[in-house]
Amino acid sequence: MSPEEYAALDGVGLAELIKARKVSVAEVAEAAQMAIDRVNPSLNAIIEVYQDRFDAPDAGLANGPLKGVPFLIKDIGDHFGGRKMECGSRLCEGFVVPEDDYFAEMVKGTGVNLVGRSNTPEFSMALATTNLLYGESHNPWKRGFSTNGSSGGAASAVAAGMVPVAHSSDIGGSTRGPAAWCGTVGLHPSRGRVSYGPQVDEHGFGMAQASVVTRTIRDTVTMLEALSVPQTGDPFVIRQPQHPYRHYLKDHGQKFRIGVSVKPLMDAPVDPEIAATVMATANMLQQHGHHVEEDAPDFDLVEMDKMLTDLWYFQFDQYLDWLGERSGRKVGPDTVERASLAFYEFAKGRSINAYFKALEELNAFRRRIGKFYDRWDIWLTPTCAQVSQPNELYGMNVDVPALEFLQREQRPCQFMVWVNVTGVPAISLPLGQHSNGLPIGVQLAAKPGHEEQLIALGAQLEQALPWRERLPPTHVSNVRETKQSKSQ
Repeated sequence: MSPEEYAALDGVGLAELIKARKVSVAEVAEAAQMAIDRVNPSLNAIIEVYQDRFDAPDAGLANGPLKGVPFLIKDIGDHFGGRKMECGSRLCEGFVVPEDDYFAEMVKGTGVNLVGRSNTPEFSMALATTNLLYGESHNPWKRGFSTNGSSGGAASAVAAGMVPVAHSSDIGGSTRGPAAWCGTVGLHPSRGRVSYGPQVDEHGFGMAQASVVTRTIRDTVTMLEALSVPQTGDPFVIRQPQHPYRHYLKDHGQKFRIGVSVKPLMDAPVDPEIAATVMATANMLQQHGHHVEEDAPDFDLVEMDKMLTDLWYFQFDQYLDWLGERSGRKVGPDTVERASLAFYEFAKGRSINAYFKALEELNAFRRRIGKFYDRWDIWLTPTCAQVSQPNELYGMNVDVPALEFLQREQRPCQFMVWVNVTGVPAISLPLGQHSNGLPIGVQLAAKPGHEEQLIALGAQLEQALPWRERLPPTHVSNVRETKQSKSQ
């Protein structure tokens, strides 16, 4: 199998060839290694290659639906036992996760071959996947431009054809933003859909969910089915679909009520070409028989952000101190980047009273936005208000006050964080391309527990507005020279 043949297939396609014995796991692994060596030196999306998984690619693989398919884990989250997890920070350099959590067990249950670790901004807080530990990742559509964050290394690697599927996570847009800026598919599941146990109950106050970025809806569905299995000790089990998620890949004639909006949620513009792509998507869905009207829930994003500040950064200083303790280091300018240090000091001023008030206020936001779903099944919006921006505009190693840093990052990402607050599922689809050549992501958000509606609509849009043949300039099939990867 050549790198070009490998990169042309999604995860399901590779797994089907392996199952039919038309290609071996070892041959797929060899093609993946050549693909990584060819492209990663230009992108720095993968910061560590697991050579043991290339030396013995068949060893220990579960007989799951994606057996032998190369897969990346993200450099944050403490999921995979025996592997480094450094949070993109010198503070955590060299830390090895002691044991698998449920997420890791479920990922391994699919049979994927864990071939490496993807880059992330320090502590997942920046809109550019760049850090002082491993350097900057590049967008395969335009070198020097941001992959978004924090699953930026994952999305860049998938878009460039290095792997078909990669681990992501999302507490405020970290799956969907990179998917939008790199031109991949990114699903953020409903709150509680994917277990964070047994070490953690609900990560990020329930706002975070682990997931994947892919190039196709069917790969997303295959992983969702594997990752959405309730686990022992989970605090609650949310609504389950009537049928397996793969059932909804076929059009069963269901029609949805879709509210669409491209109006800014804050004092920051939406790129006209992004707005046009969203409205073109709305028109396409209307042609498929769905009821579509312009509408949006009523909430104040700026006020929501204030509440999130009191929530997210309460005891953030203690969290960094704990990370330092387990790695034998102390928080300071030699171990964390400048903006991280600013947030460390900022966190010391957060009060317990403000924390509890934020919980109450965010609950009110949830219920206010929830009324929108009394009228509609789906809210259709841009994923990001702007396409990818130069790397130097973002990142953690900057002297910017904490609140100003957050406001600056929210401008291009204003349509995402409400999803995490409400717990609804949302997906970013690569449905357009800007005149400057960069991808445009469109977001669909359903009511809680209704991922199957996103799958049904995503499958329709994938067929009506296919994106798989739209490849970035830095892609395995476009880059001929093979180089030794810096990650080895």
